[in-house]
Parts: sequence; C-alpha cells; structure tokens
Amino acid sequence: MNQPYDCIVIGGGPSGSTTATLLADYGRRVLLLERSKFPRHHIGESLMPNTYYTFKRLGLLEKMKHSDFVVKESVQFVSPTGKESAPFFFPDRDPGEWSYTWQVERDRFDQMLLDNARAHGAEVIEQANVREAIFEGEQAVGVRATINGESRAYHARIIVDATGQAGLLSRQLKMRYGDEKLKNAAIYAYYKGAQRDSGRNAGATLVVSTPEPGGWFWFIPLANDVTSVGVVAPPNYLYNGRGDDPEVILDEEIARCPGASKRLSEAARVSKVYTTADYSYRSKRFAGHGWMLVGDAFGFLDPIYSSGVMLAFKSGEFAADTIHEALTDGDVSAERLGRDGARLADGMQRIRQLVYAFYDPNFSMKGFVTEHPEYRDHITRILIGDVFNDDVAEVFEVMRHRINLPDAIRLEEAVPAP
Repeated sequence: MNQPYDCIVIGGGPSGSTTATLLADYGRRVLLLERSKFPRHHIGESLMPNTYYTFKRLGLLEKMKHSDFVVKESVQFVSPTGKESAPFFFPDRDPGEWSYTWQVERDRFDQMLLDNARAHGAEVIEQANVREAIFEGEQAVGVRATINGESRAYHARIIVDATGQAGLLSRQLKMRYGDEKLKNAAIYAYYKGAQRDSGRNAGATLVVSTPEPGGWFWFIPLANDVTSVGVVAPPNYLYNGRGDDPEVILDEEIARCPGASKRLSEAARVSKVYTTADYSYRSKRFAGHGWMLVGDAFGFLDPIYSSGVMLAFKSGEFAADTIHEALTDGDVSAERLGRDGARLADGMQRIRQLVYAFYDPNFSMKGFVTEHPEYRDHITRILIGDVFNDDVAEVFEVMRHRINLPDAIRLEEAVPAP
C-alpha cells in the first residue's frame, strides 16, 4: 500500500503523540502506528514543570488543570538514614503556573495524548506491529507492519522512530551506545495509605537513598491515595543470592531502608509487583536521510529526576517543527533533519551529569547546596527541566572539582546525501 503520507510516526507514547499532533496542526498528513492497544501500563508517572509549555501547545493544558492528577511542585531527597532534605520548591524561583506540574497514571495519561493526536487530525492505527523501516540506499521511505495478521507496507517522506526503549531504528542501524555506569534494574508496585506530607509538599516526588551504595527508592503520590513506589539498584545487587521473586526482594528492600519503611508502615500494596530494566543509553545519531529519532528511541536516562516525559515532549516538538520546515523546503536530508540533535543531546547530558553526581558516594545534594548556595537555582532549574540553556551547565564545572562527571556522548556526523 503506497500511501502518500508526509510522515509516519512509529509509536504512540508521549514523543510519538506529540510529533503526530503538531505535524497534523501544521496540516501535514500523518500516520501513527502503535504496537499496543491503549490504555496500557507504563512506568514513569512523575513529570517535570517544563512540560507546561508543551501541554499548552498541544491544547491540553486546561484538561490537565481540571484533571484529578496530583499537583507536583517539589522534589525532596532522603538520606540512607531517613533524614529528609529541605524540598526543592519549583515556584520559589519563578512563581507562575508554569512552575507546577503533575504526577500522572501513565495508562490514562498516554491514552489522553493518543486521543489528542487523533482529534488534531493524525491517522492512528493501534495494534500495528512495525517490523522494520524500508530504505532505498541511505534514504528511509517507509515501514513494514503487521496488522490483524496481514503484512502491509506504508510509505512517507519522513519516518519518525518513537518506539521507546525498543529502539527500532537505532537497533536496525546499530547506533545505540550503552552507559555501563548507569546499568540498573527497578522493582516497583503501588500502595494505598503511604505516608505523605501535607501542604505544598503533598505532591512531591521523593528520592530516598538506600543504605546500600548506589540504590534508591522513588515515592510518587498519585490520585485516590495511591503511591507508586520502586527501588532502583544494580541487578547484581537486587537479584544476587535472593532468587527471582520480585515481591520478596521489594519487601526486603523496603524493610532495610529507613526512609522507605517509615513511609510505608501503614500502607497496603494494591498491585502486583513489576520489574523493568533501567539501562541508560543514547543513539549515536539523531537523524538520517528521511528519518528521525524521538523520546526514548533516541536516548534513555536513569529516571531519578523524572526527565523522561519532558525529553519526549521536547524531542517531539523539535521533530515536528523541523519536519514541517524540511517538507516545505523539499529537503529531508540528514543535515536538515538533524539540526536540533546537538541541542537535545546537550540537554540530556546536563541531566546525565546530575544523575552521575547522585550515584557518586562522595556527593551529597544537601551538602553541595549548603556549600554552594549560589548554585541552588541551577540545580532547581535542572529539576524543573530547564536544561536547554547553556548557563545551567556552569554548576557542573564546580562539581568537577569534587567528583568525576561523564564526558558527553558526541553525535556522529551525518553521511552525505544519496
């Protein structure tokens, strides 16, 4: 089937839905192919405030404001002994509604985004399993998908890979670079009746360090008194000598962690226990001739700072704007489509450096801010998601005097146009 689409988006998560919605708003003919049937379970419930501007652009801001999603205006860190830092309140540095965000159940949230793409004019097909991208030489020209047991081919000027950690194109083209120092696993579940703070900090994301080096819990308050709780640590620690029952491991880790056990002392688990790989990686390229990567298909960062949806949104915006202009000018080369790759990579690198700082045993967020109060605002801006401005990078030059931080993963230069 040789469909005359302007763009095919593979994947209907936040990055794919954002790309498809905005391209449809530009009047482009967009096909979005999603492997699953929504709604479906997905982890990653905590948002960064900088998602505000994308919600506004997608036409979803008022819907979010009137939803029952828990309002989030802070992040708080808890030491291995259970000592809690002062919260990082986002509105304190910029008291506007754009400094607030939400904690979301991803099944409902992602469904809302996909429905919005449909409402804006994107053609959406669920339960469409895209097996590969079709290339003519170096040029991407379409995809092959299986729908209802039937193999189909779809063609378009540009293909956008939004397949998340599956990374269809980065694996097909062998472009993925793993981050061995951020190779963790997560075990998580949902609890009712967990202890929450009151007032401004009631919707805070809590990052609770475990007594064992390199481990931490997330506490994310959701609607209806449900809290998402998960432990993140190296797999060789989580599973070493304890069998493979994640329920047992999660219970043991909660009992060992003062900050976690205190919050869950009167709580009851209301879900099964889930497991997931938590391996950070980045693609060596952002775009090629007729194709682009967005969201987790381009790169995934350890979730400690809840950056995933914000990066998905921003990469979707970058992609939609670039694709519209490229189609208008008749230039879908790698050079044109890759114009925002370095900007996206730089923003990810700033979050990545703060992730490395957290895992360094010689680093304390509380201690750093106490010693360098002039950089508290830099840290808060990164936690908000304001990472695409060069001035926030100044904080890492100071950190480098105390701890080792990673060098940037450079993007490969585009191959010449065919």
